[in-house]
Amino acid sequence: MADLKSKGEIPEVLFWVGCAGSFDDRAKKITRSFVKLLRSAKVSFAVLGAEESCSGDPAKRAGNDFLFQMQALSNIETMNSYEFKKIVTACPHCFNTIKNEYPSLGGKYMVMHHTQFLKTLLDEGRLTIDGGQFRGKKITFHDPCYLGRANGIYEAPRDLIKKLDAELVEMKSCKQNGLCCGAGGAQMFKESEPGNKEINIERTEQALQVEPDIIAASCPFCNTMMADGIKSKGKTEVEVSDIAEIIAREKKL
Repeated sequence: MADLKSKGEIPEVLFWVGCAGSFDDRAKKITRSFVKLLRSAKVSFAVLGAEESCSGDPAKRAGNDFLFQMQALSNIETMNSYEFKKIVTACPHCFNTIKNEYPSLGGKYMVMHHTQFLKTLLDEGRLTIDGGQFRGKKITFHDPCYLGRANGIYEAPRDLIKKLDAELVEMKSCKQNGLCCGAGGAQMFKESEPGNKEINIERTEQALQVEPDIIAASCPFCNTMMADGIKSKGKTEVEVSDIAEIIAREKKL
């Protein structure tokens, strides 16, 4: 963003990468795939780079509202110093926080999840999906809590999957009745509480019941939890991938 501002350019998209997409080795692959799709669609975009900090979601969900406000206000000050048309992020936690909780602190932006934006590019003809590579494959989609039940976004990711000519198979708990992967509410960063089963194992078992070739995710935390579940069940032949990764592979990017 700083480089574009120095040239007097205003990008269409500020791509909010998020902590996972920046630092987690697995999530970095999602970031790269989404960037390849943006470039393929000739979207003008920029990132904050070292100026981007945590959105504050984990702090707020863990109960430290003071720390959340410090992080949020710092990010808002940074973003308000730039011009862009919309924020797009591949993390539903960042999406929900920036969209719904930043406005009361002075950060009012158009915010889109990357599946929403990819669907928009598809509708506008800027992105094409042929789908031949995944014909005959069974794909089930895991609804992230902060994308689905928190913000009512269910169809955009499913519409993208359908364009792949794959068979979309739904788990018994999906859409409004979706089951959490177990990472939300800052649970990703703490030890498990007493119980007889991890929640990500329960969710993985629901996914395996529909016998998918691929479990599609659209959240880096969900991706990690579902992948761990697959390993624990010894079903490593079942792939867990973000929708952006699947589309980028279909386009051979």
